[in-house]
Amino acid sequence: RLMAPIVNVGAKAFGVSQEKLKSKFSDPYWRRGLVNVIKGIAWFGVTKPYTPGAPFQIVWNITRACNLRCIHCYERSEPGIPVKGELTTEEAMRGIDVLSKAGVVIIAFSGGEPTVRPDMLHLVKHAAKRGIYVAMATNAIAFASREKVKEYKQAGLQFVQISLDGVNPETHDSFRGVPGAFEKTVQGIKNCVAEELFVEVAATATRYNYEEIPELVGFADKLGADWFMLYNFVPTGRGRDIAKADLTPEEREALLITCWNMLKSRRINVLSTAPYFARIAQETEEGKIWKRINSDPELGRIMKVEPLEAGEAVPRQLSYEMIIPTHFYNPKFTGQLIRLADFIGGCGAGRFYISIEPNGDIYPCVFFPHDEDVRIGNILKDDFEELWKKHQLLKMLRNKDILTENCGSCEYKYTCGGCRARAYGYFRDILAPDPGCILNKEYWLKIRGETKPQDNNKPQAYI
Repeated sequence: RLMAPIVNVGAKAFGVSQEKLKSKFSDPYWRRGLVNVIKGIAWFGVTKPYTPGAPFQIVWNITRACNLRCIHCYERSEPGIPVKGELTTEEAMRGIDVLSKAGVVIIAFSGGEPTVRPDMLHLVKHAAKRGIYVAMATNAIAFASREKVKEYKQAGLQFVQISLDGVNPETHDSFRGVPGAFEKTVQGIKNCVAEELFVEVAATATRYNYEEIPELVGFADKLGADWFMLYNFVPTGRGRDIAKADLTPEEREALLITCWNMLKSRRINVLSTAPYFARIAQETEEGKIWKRINSDPELGRIMKVEPLEAGEAVPRQLSYEMIIPTHFYNPKFTGQLIRLADFIGGCGAGRFYISIEPNGDIYPCVFFPHDEDVRIGNILKDDFEELWKKHQLLKMLRNKDILTENCGSCEYKYTCGGCRARAYGYFRDILAPDPGCILNKEYWLKIRGETKPQDNNKPQAYI
């Protein structure tokens, strides 16, 4: 009797049958997530945007060691880097136990490169035994061996996010800093697909590769990947050294619109960490996206779109029925789903996920630098649930109503709100505007020294 109304309301909200929703209760991870949702309502109420009772996902940079040297690495990892201060096997297991007790649904082990850590299989197995869905962000060099993939799958690994930054060795290897990486990574993708892991191919869009992204989506589709994730570039770690490679707002907008269009023609699902991807979806549903393209000559030039004549109809390819509010996928973005995205959409840093460093330190997101003023605590030294409930930085990140201009007054601040790591990376202010959004173009121009906003109280660019 208790579950019947929950199932009924949930089915209506998400546009699925009650039978389909009931079937989800047989999934232990889904049940774990439901408990998390209920705990969040008990602790925080029905907030906008919504905050669960524990992070749905932890991205745990389990080591700084790596077998590549990527030019945009947020950890500044590379081969032979000292690993002093990293948690021992026993300490990492204790950290996993803390997260399991708190109700965390997913742990995504990252790095560095997690597979170079000698006890990685053991940690994967321990997390799986604690009822946690185990994922891994990897360069898949180790998975060029199919036997290695089998070992990790048997240990409990279910999901792999594999970085691939171009459709050819020249592009990918120049990103990754090691010749021959492309072939091994592609073989790793093939092996993970063959062993029926859930495979997500991920790429970070920069000036160096963004024109290859549409072809890269097709390549990932051909390889059999389930998802393609387009990562926002964030000027942190070694990324600060190549900040000039960041896309302009028009380039990013055009790329996201193009990726959105691919959802209609590809088997593979296309997602993005860029919060404005949800805004693009909503503007499309509301018929605004073509007006934006038609009124912005630079955006139209990049997309190779001629302005509409008076009275001319909007092209059909700009009318879609799908949405991915940030990382969360739903099949139709109409009516109730637009309102629902206000609660679940937008930047999830410190709200839907947080990150843990190799020494156990906690940050809102992997793309935040290791500055003391954005460190939340430590997984072994502090009370994790108390941090989640009461830490002031997390409270600020969850409150979209205190964002400064232009994000603060934007009609899409709940479905988007801008990337807080990008805001901090450029302005050293977690509430500042994200200069990557086309609606914040004036801040991008200021960063590049092309113009100055009139309001002297607006954020000062960091780089």
